[in-house]
Amino acid sequence: MTEIIIDKKKYVLVPAKDYSALQKKAALKSKAEKVFSLEDARSFSKKLIKKWATGK
Repeated sequence: MTEIIIDKKKYVLVPAKDYSALQKKAALKSKAEKVFSLEDARSFSKKLIKKWATGK
């Protein structure tokens, strides 16, 4: 790693290989989004449409 100071701000240069490893590590720490089955998705979308139609 190399530090660079530009306009009194410190920046760090990281090799591309290390950067991609950091990205992968961060991605693995994030929580997966909820995945619906087809039937669950249909019922959820109908519920939302009814909610939006009533204005609540």
